[in-house]
Amino acid sequence: MGSDTSPAVAENTIVFQGEPGANSHIACQEAFPDMMERPCDTFEEALAAVKDGEARLAMIPIENSVAGRVADIHHLLPGSGLYIIGEHFLPIRFQLMGVKGATLDGLKSVQSHVMALGQCRKLIAKMKLRAVVGADTAGSARQIAEAGDVTRSALAPALAADIYGLEILKRDVEDAAHNTTRFIIMAAEPDDAEPEDGPVVTSFIFKVRNVPAALYKAMGGFATNGVNMTKLESYQVGGSFNATQFYADVEGHPSSRNVRLALEELEFFCSELKILGVYKASPFRANYRERLG
Repeated sequence: MGSDTSPAVAENTIVFQGEPGANSHIACQEAFPDMMERPCDTFEEALAAVKDGEARLAMIPIENSVAGRVADIHHLLPGSGLYIIGEHFLPIRFQLMGVKGATLDGLKSVQSHVMALGQCRKLIAKMKLRAVVGADTAGSARQIAEAGDVTRSALAPALAADIYGLEILKRDVEDAAHNTTRFIIMAAEPDDAEPEDGPVVTSFIFKVRNVPAALYKAMGGFATNGVNMTKLESYQVGGSFNATQFYADVEGHPSSRNVRLALEELEFFCSELKILGVYKASPFRANYRERLG
């Protein structure tokens, strides 16, 4: 899509994947209300916009508390050339929506992103709707509005209903009340938090050396140094079953003694280690722990 990419505009622009009204759009509005949001068709396009100087930040979903990790993101991070400078947690609320005149009894199908469909399985099964996979939530809402068919519906955020003129037929239909998506905020240059900034998250990727029990030995340093690892994801590299890369988040700053020692031990067993970002932990983390007890 065409856009003004002058330096002043780019400096105040944050990009997201999806169409206007998507959850990523809402996350941008919540975290950066004074910035201009710009939709992108793909994650690759969003990351490239930041890399090429067309936008200052990218809001990228990385995992969901119900559906797990967001496909493709971990593969794209290492080659993006970008850095994680923050995180944002968005409670996910899906609305069942249709065109004017649509009724719950008259619906035959529901369309949305595959992850959204997976997060609303109970409703879909109870209403015996045919699930249709769309490119994203807001795009599905737009397509339903354009079709004008009272038997078709979409699962999308309330913002999408406002944008595309749809009626919400049933509110907050997600299976789990704790349904939350974690987003990472990416920039072209690192903006590392200071150790005194409070709770800090360090994110990094690594490949273990091809030696027996390498991963087990590499992880040992975090346990012996008392470093809490909040996330560890593995994925294959280049279609090979022999080349495994890992993405991890740990609590703490690399300059603190325990994290530094743990990373040094990890590096000994790695063929590659790259820190993607050191940033302030979202207050949501502590609040979430309190709610869970």
